Amino acid sequence: MSFRRISESLDPTASPQIYYTTGRNANGDRKKISTVKERGKEQRFVIDVDKTFNQILEQEDTDGDGQITINDLGPKVLSLGTADSGGYRKFIIKGNYMLSNLLQELALAKDYGRKYVILDEARLNENPVSRLSRMIKDIFWDGLTRCIDAEGLEHICADPKNRSDNISPRIYIPYDEADVYKYYKEISEQRPHLNLDVQYLPKDITANYVKSINDKPGILTLKMRKCEGTSGPTLQGVPFVVPGGRFNEMYGWDSYFEALGLLSDGRIDLAKGMVENFAYEIKHYGKILNANRSYYLSRSQPPFLTDMAIKVYNELNPFESKENKDWLREVFKSAIKEYHNVWMAEPRLDRKTMLSRYRPDGQGIPPETEASHFDHIVSKYAKKYNISISEFNRLYNNNEIKEPELDEYFLHDRAVRESGHDTTYRFDGICANLATVDLNALLYKYETDIADCITDILDDDLEDFEGNKQSAEEWIKRAEQRRKNIDKYLWNAEEKLYFDYDTIKEEMTTYESATAYWMMWAGCASEDQAKKLAKSVYKFEMVGGLVSGTEKSRGKISLDRPNRQWDFPFGWAPHQIMAWAGFDRYGMWDIAARLAYRWLYIITKSFVEFNGVVPEKFDVVGLSHKVEVEYGNVGVDFKFVPREGFGWMNASYQLGLEYINKQMKRALGTCTDPDLLSATERLEILTIRRKSTIAAREITCNGSVSAAVTKIKPDDIIRQAAMVPSSPRDSIGDNLLAPIDDSYNLETVSPASFKSNESNFLSPLEN
Repeated sequence: MSFRRISESLDPTASPQIYYTTGRNANGDRKKISTVKERGKEQRFVIDVDKTFNQILEQEDTDGDGQITINDLGPKVLSLGTADSGGYRKFIIKGNYMLSNLLQELALAKDYGRKYVILDEARLNENPVSRLSRMIKDIFWDGLTRCIDAEGLEHICADPKNRSDNISPRIYIPYDEADVYKYYKEISEQRPHLNLDVQYLPKDITANYVKSINDKPGILTLKMRKCEGTSGPTLQGVPFVVPGGRFNEMYGWDSYFEALGLLSDGRIDLAKGMVENFAYEIKHYGKILNANRSYYLSRSQPPFLTDMAIKVYNELNPFESKENKDWLREVFKSAIKEYHNVWMAEPRLDRKTMLSRYRPDGQGIPPETEASHFDHIVSKYAKKYNISISEFNRLYNNNEIKEPELDEYFLHDRAVRESGHDTTYRFDGICANLATVDLNALLYKYETDIADCITDILDDDLEDFEGNKQSAEEWIKRAEQRRKNIDKYLWNAEEKLYFDYDTIKEEMTTYESATAYWMMWAGCASEDQAKKLAKSVYKFEMVGGLVSGTEKSRGKISLDRPNRQWDFPFGWAPHQIMAWAGFDRYGMWDIAARLAYRWLYIITKSFVEFNGVVPEKFDVVGLSHKVEVEYGNVGVDFKFVPREGFGWMNASYQLGLEYINKQMKRALGTCTDPDLLSATERLEILTIRRKSTIAAREITCNGSVSAAVTKIKPDDIIRQAAMVPSSPRDSIGDNLLAPIDDSYNLETVSPASFKSNESNFLSPLEN
């Protein structure tokens, strides 16, 4: 067999689209792709894609899940032919990380129809921090991008949550969007195989109407732009990012965090389009929706639009100042409408405290849940009427059975879903009555954002949709009044924490939630309150990041009182991101960096050990994505190569890297345990963590899935410790995990020492 030398240079870390279609891999024919190793360069391999793909699965994927993980029992060794010898000299690839990367690369090569490839060793032993960040930027965002038009309908209409008998794709159009309705009708005629049902929505969308179409669920259209098609003017959907997995639509608060990640990766147009889609939802559906499905029409989600729009505005072309300001004005008009009509109107507004609540309209049983989700609640009522659960559900949804107690239950259930924190014992049977810390922090941010933008960006020129001129002074007054109310009803100086307020019982609740740090993100906390909040962070700080709520607040767990996914021991990307930004805002860069490293560590370790997985959430105490909890985990069910990750988790990784310095990045590349980076630990942290780890392993693992938990092994610690920079004081910073006391100085650490963007990494450890 003849070979030829290929001189084309190719970046070994190029995106798959470039790496597998250009240079030495342009053809994919073995006779045309051989190369000669350049002196001083890393090894390259010539690979028969299908043969090696099948071999590695047969040898290493011992549990048959299409992934190579630390749970597989294969030899973790494979020989590959070197390119400089034409494939005859063999080179050993070993370790879980390199083999799982090889499987991923072969799957990507197959995507591009390659039969043979020249594969760089650098693509297999790439630093995991660099590899994951690159995959998020080059693969995951594209994998999560959707568009509601002729090209994207087939993908976006698929709804894994639709459990009705009517599964044909359906799209609902606002009553006054005639051009959009015409467009989709034409698509349905041109593509009869879609079997697309196009329906108008009524002008007034009531809770009763929403319930009436629960057995005919469909996607809700978003913003469209006019463009030139092959046969003349047409419409094109404005693209957006979905969370991933079964969440195949544009979600409310997910989109904010996704947009932050997109901006970090330079995807400005995509983030801008998501802002425009939110403005469209407010205009046509009255609110930013839980997500753009028909069964979400009555529910919103935590409001982030003003900050999201400002973040995008700051990245726009500065030479188009007038156009950018006009764009921001239109978005802020929508935000003002949402503020007044949704959050500052009853039933969400509590008139006595003048604070807001998650309290959406709605009737009947939420249809998007699993069929048996509410059986444990409904069963006693079905028994009361001596009928089956399914029959009771039908009669109850049709208002043929009246049960006020059940109405109250579903009022709170819908409120929990509107909060985004579904579910948690924090909100159990009470959510719609609570003036929550998180919601009122967000609305304070709305008020200050609007005031600041009027003065600093929009030249004192902003009106609402009715033409009423907006005054910065008036919005400042609103913010000041909300801050007074927050301090009165939500702040607990003794506990050094913010708590929700029950507007019906007229008392502060006692659940300790990580959302307390949203007040720092919003700038609502005073300097003194921020220092006190910093003293309380030990309650939430676990090895893998911030836990959603404390173990004490969650209470005891049993078969009759199971874990809830937004409680201890679980951690979520939004809570991490908001806390980092909050501590950063108040000059506590050391705490922000420390917390960011913990979260990045658990993501990186799972990525290395579990075939590139990036899940929806983590058990931050047991250090696992294999969680025993309602809904399981999203983002883990993929074959061979991850293609999406999970929306806000992707964003948290890219953003978290901006908070840590180069030495911390080096440590992260070796999966160095966060606690090894510190010279001291607070006694409270150690005590809580020791007790919590024991409890979490007993409960979340049930004693049967311990092999699936990412744990630190003693030999790993010894090896990793050897890789830690020799001078922790110089490399990590004096205050990385220093105790917080009454003399804590906001100026003790400079931002420069914790915000280096340099990328001096160590090579990853070999498994």
